[in-house]
Amino acid sequence: MRQTKIEYAKNHEHSNIIEHWGKNDGIWAWQRFNQLFNHLPLAALIEQKIICMHGGIGRSIHSVEQIEKIERPINMDAGSVVLMDLLWSDPTENDSVEGLRPNARGPGLVTFGPDRVTDFCKRNKLQLIIRAHECVMDGFERFAQGQLITLFSATNYCGTAKNAGAVLVIGRGLVVVPKLIHLLPPPLEPETSPEYVEERHWMQELNNQRPPTPTRGRPQPDHDRSSLAYI
Repeated sequence: MRQTKIEYAKNHEHSNIIEHWGKNDGIWAWQRFNQLFNHLPLAALIEQKIICMHGGIGRSIHSVEQIEKIERPINMDAGSVVLMDLLWSDPTENDSVEGLRPNARGPGLVTFGPDRVTDFCKRNKLQLIIRAHECVMDGFERFAQGQLITLFSATNYCGTAKNAGAVLVIGRGLVVVPKLIHLLPPPLEPETSPEYVEERHWMQELNNQRPPTPTRGRPQPDHDRSSLAYI
């Protein structure tokens, strides 16, 4: 588990989120992992030209240095707008929607337009932002005329999205090539088999307890906006 998280932190690694949606069984291990999460990098630079992050640049991030200056251990309670934007902001619906808009995820969160992406890349001499945070049906989706890519590697997210996944292969000259991970075919077991029913029930229970990551481009249900997962 530690190896899969070592690249950079995402928005569900804070202890408040884990405590709200998880259980505190094995409190010693729980505390140790949260100490580790609070020291993880929040972004990654590739050849000083491509930046990888979880959410986006939101309203407040104008330079890479702002991300570098975030103090460790990370403390969400400090209310850093930079940290909130980095972990929770999303691009607007499409390239025609510019500027900053309220984010349907909850109060205080924003979406950012292609003009923000262009300005950020120009200021920091970057050619691409790679981010996640939203399920996209083809596993990847370009934004801001290709200056931003949303990447999502989990197929059939939460057992309901029917999406493909993708990985990005970065080659010589920083050429980015998406590789699709196709959705698995339906199980051979009939839908009435005990194995299928048990798996379906488990996935439904999980989705009821924690609202899943929104599928980009689809209307979203009106989840409880007071929940930690939603804000």
